[in-house]
Amino acid sequence: MWDFPLFPEQGSAIAWRVDAVFFFELAICTAVTIMICFLILYYATKYRRGSRADRSNVVTDNHLIEVIWVGVPLAISMVMFAVAAVVYFQMYRVPEDASEVYALGRQWMWQIEHPGGKREINELHVPLGQAVKVVLSSQDVIHSFYVPAFRVKQDAVPGRYTSMWFRPDRVGKFHLYCAEYCGTDHSRMIGWIHVMEPADYQQWLESGGPTEPMATTGAQLFKSYGCSGCHSPSSTVRAPLLDGVFGHPVPLEGGTVVTADERYIRDSILLPMSEVAAGYKPVMPTFQGRIKEDELLKIIAYIKSLGRKNERVEQ
Repeated sequence: MWDFPLFPEQGSAIAWRVDAVFFFELAICTAVTIMICFLILYYATKYRRGSRADRSNVVTDNHLIEVIWVGVPLAISMVMFAVAAVVYFQMYRVPEDASEVYALGRQWMWQIEHPGGKREINELHVPLGQAVKVVLSSQDVIHSFYVPAFRVKQDAVPGRYTSMWFRPDRVGKFHLYCAEYCGTDHSRMIGWIHVMEPADYQQWLESGGPTEPMATTGAQLFKSYGCSGCHSPSSTVRAPLLDGVFGHPVPLEGGTVVTADERYIRDSILLPMSEVAAGYKPVMPTFQGRIKEDELLKIIAYIKSLGRKNERVEQ
């Protein structure tokens, strides 16, 4: 059955759970359909014109039947909801030990970069058994990062960051698609996920000559765009310090609090007036149209690294 095109091979730890939910709900829907079709045919035959079926004493109400036909479907629906919700939360709760890669969708390719600086086009190499979080963004239109064997799919949306994760449990080569129509050559926006043994993956990372980590490149961009002139301890301009900010709550003017995630940092660079940190004046200029999407990812990687450094010091 698994060779049938509608059922691709299972290549991740979550794949069998997704399939189990699908077949569980398919079985229930099939059983209900069969029951309804049987009852339709049974009563259509029994009460056909000219039959000798007893039509006297017509039942106008029966509370027991009403309770059953409301209660049983409700109970079945809640079981289906509970089973699917468990798998849903497993799919979207990223493990703390997950490594990160960044995927930028553009017409018509996936540009992927590892934190260490290794870059790939329409290919992604990952280690076996390691949870991998893919941070997605788009340079132009909506794309969708889809790996059928892993049973995962997530849209890459212009102007925001989305993410997904998977834990491959089989060594091999698996299809990567864009599952959202994105223009003329959408059908050619395909690639491969290469799952490798950890030792082979490490060897692959170190191959091809030295690369500059994204955080290092981000630090250079941070200075070249003039960000360090305000967001540094020695600055004469009063602006929020970024050391350790990533992943922590940030109070805003007006009393609201947001988490400093990828979305917040991106908006703070491109739309600085939209969420002004409490206690600071809205004087930061916008970098909209001046900075590229892949550069934003590197600056975010740099700010993340500041957080990791501080956490190591505190520990």
